[in-house]
Amino acid sequence: MKRIKLLTLTGLLTIFALSINNKAFAHCEIPCGIYGDSLRIEQIREHIVTLEKSMNMIMELSKKENPDYNQLVRWINNKDDHAIQLQDIVSQYFLHQRIKPVDPENKEMHEKYVKHLTLLHELLVYSMKAKQTTDLKYIGKLNETVTKFEKSYFHSHKH
Repeated sequence: MKRIKLLTLTGLLTIFALSINNKAFAHCEIPCGIYGDSLRIEQIREHIVTLEKSMNMIMELSKKENPDYNQLVRWINNKDDHAIQLQDIVSQYFLHQRIKPVDPENKEMHEKYVKHLTLLHELLVYSMKAKQTTDLKYIGKLNETVTKFEKSYFHSHKH
């Protein structure tokens, strides 16, 4: 009887542990036709602000004579998590669902398509750099790039 209870408990704990790692993305890929493009831009901006705050806290804590390593690790993890969430929005939402391939013969639309792909790729790279460092220049690059993308995207899409 003890063995059955132990196996049941182990099974439940395994299922629980596996369910924790499953991410719930902000939007599906069905496609349902319900899009919140402005919301996604706002979420990206919030992630950038959080990255900046995390970088500042990491630098501040690192300068202390006796750093609080627990807090330092928490801010590093926070920074990395928000960079990943930013990347997920760019990839899962914009690249997978919203930016559609365009026939190169349609020169004007193809140029906008390439511009959007380039700006989104820059967001991915700068968020990766933000994970690798505390250099605030990447916060500036993220802010500039999301602004450029927002202007280009909303100028060329009907919402």
